[in-house]
Amino acid sequence: MSELLQSYTSGSWFRAPDAGMPLLDAATGEEVARISSTGIDLSAMTDWARNVGGPALRAMTFHERAAALKAMAKELLTHKDEFYAMSARTGATARDSAVDIDGGIGTVFSYASKAARELPNDTLVLDGASEQLGRGGTFRGQHVYTSRPGISVQINAFNFPVWGMLEKLAPAFLAGLPTIVKPGSQTAYLTELVVRRIIESKLLPEGSLQLLCGSPAGLLEELTVQDSVAFTGSAATGARLRQHPSILHGGVELGIEADSLNCSILGTDVTLDDPEFDLFVKGVVTEMTVKAGQKCTAIRRVIVPEPMVGPVIDAVSARLATVRVGNPLSDGVRMGPLASLDQREDVRKAVQTLRASATLVFGDPDVVDVVDGDAETGAFMSPILLHASRGAVEPHEIEAFGPVATVLGYNGVDEAIALAARGSGSLAGSLVTNDATVAREVTLGLAPWHGRILVLNRDDAGESTGHGSPLPVLVHGGPGRAGGGEELGGIRGVLHHMQRSAIQASPDMLTAITGRWTTGSHRNETAVHPFRKSLAELAIGDTIRSAPRTVSLADIEHFADFTGDTFYAHTDEAAATKNPLFGGIVAHGYLVVSLAAGLFVEPNPGPVLANFGVDHLRFLTPVRAGDDIAVALTVKQITPRTSAEYGEVRWDALVTNAAGEAVATYDVLTLVAKTWP
Repeated sequence: MSELLQSYTSGSWFRAPDAGMPLLDAATGEEVARISSTGIDLSAMTDWARNVGGPALRAMTFHERAAALKAMAKELLTHKDEFYAMSARTGATARDSAVDIDGGIGTVFSYASKAARELPNDTLVLDGASEQLGRGGTFRGQHVYTSRPGISVQINAFNFPVWGMLEKLAPAFLAGLPTIVKPGSQTAYLTELVVRRIIESKLLPEGSLQLLCGSPAGLLEELTVQDSVAFTGSAATGARLRQHPSILHGGVELGIEADSLNCSILGTDVTLDDPEFDLFVKGVVTEMTVKAGQKCTAIRRVIVPEPMVGPVIDAVSARLATVRVGNPLSDGVRMGPLASLDQREDVRKAVQTLRASATLVFGDPDVVDVVDGDAETGAFMSPILLHASRGAVEPHEIEAFGPVATVLGYNGVDEAIALAARGSGSLAGSLVTNDATVAREVTLGLAPWHGRILVLNRDDAGESTGHGSPLPVLVHGGPGRAGGGEELGGIRGVLHHMQRSAIQASPDMLTAITGRWTTGSHRNETAVHPFRKSLAELAIGDTIRSAPRTVSLADIEHFADFTGDTFYAHTDEAAATKNPLFGGIVAHGYLVVSLAAGLFVEPNPGPVLANFGVDHLRFLTPVRAGDDIAVALTVKQITPRTSAEYGEVRWDALVTNAAGEAVATYDVLTLVAKTWP
């Protein structure tokens, strides 16, 4: 008997006391492992996450969490060969394994990088600018995101045992939530191997990652109002989860990624001679055969102009005929088996239902030529292409979760959009066209029904990642039938796990709470110029107020001549006088900003290493010849970089005239050494 998979719970590995259920190699039918969750103390598991993992994670800043994820991803790369060998037993070819394993690790790298760049080296995130709530400016509001004292439970499908876990783990970890992973049982042996290597590395805080191999029965009963569940699987199971008391009445947040009848639409402009035709055919075949079509984003409905139905069927069939099905370890095999014999039987039943309104035009669900394998013991299946009439119902309701797609014809763009919408909400759709008008009309029609839309043509094909590849920087999810949830999306995926709250307080209190200087807060004017201070010495609120400087007409004329910016408001008195905004010659906004820099800069070598940008620049009051301007520059935010000997300092710049009116406001961004000299 094979090894029984273990769960990782409460700081140690747990082996169930019973024999468990066998898990078979998808290609050979040999037993790979056995699985059981009998005897796991789920209460202890959730307590461990809340009381050990959660506090440890929330004590770390976003940058520290990002560094831990980056180190973990690097460690996983050293075990890729081991993961690939195990992945083959799930039926995955080398190409399939790359999508799952490399895609998962790459997602972690992406999140670690974005968090280090876009999130503060802190434990809370500001959402937008502060709002003035009182006339005098002593009462303001600020939206913030903070970590929840809860648990992220992920219940995953069998088709992506690595990516499915890592794409959910990365944003939850960054948000400060410990994760309990419940993998799809059929391929749990690969997930268990990856988690084992993570645990062995000791790179993540104890309690931040736990693994439940086997049935999750009773787990949702242990969850409370601060917890969340991310489920990937069938719409039927998702519907049952929605009815669970913990979801209905307990305040547990549920995110679902469910069945999705994704489509690809061939534009009305595409002819047989256009490169877009070949791109379309290649995309359909790729999505049918990668992971043997066991992808939540795979193309199920092939929607083409009615005159192109025959050519598309012929071209797709010809390409499918070159796909060799067999043992994923054998040379030349492009499509491996489905995950299990049970899964193959489910697909066959779905195909039979689809055939009530569709004609089989390629393949046979019961017959397949297999390279280096046995069609009886291995879960092999031929790619299946069907053709249905435009009035068919089943293609818009039945998902065959395997290498199956149905061709549907349309007349006119409106009908193409209507056919796509009949899927009742999808994760991904694609449109292949080289016509900008078609692209806009179809995209706007598809957008309410899809989480992601790929518009493919000859220009972006070389860099396109394809119809079905979720990207960490873009949302992954979809409306309606697809579950209604969103995952990934860059930092959006992190903030999704956090609580947004509105804080109302005085400016000084908001500064103290958020760690970022708030308009109206105290300015700390010291004898030492702030540019002479390192990060170790700078404090929020440190300020320099400049002496005034007169902006002369000669300054304005020189700036116009020197830069070539001779816009009439700066050079033509008569025309400028007629301008209802100025009423005469005014200084260039960029001249004002340039002069302001000269007023606050400290020119000698020091801890300020570079200026790398300006944010939120606004010109508020015109500056006329003879006006005086002065600037107040205040330390607004300090963000040390964990991987460098310097950090980022954001300065609030306020330029005023002699009457005290704001002339310009903006943020100055600098890199400042942590220590000096």
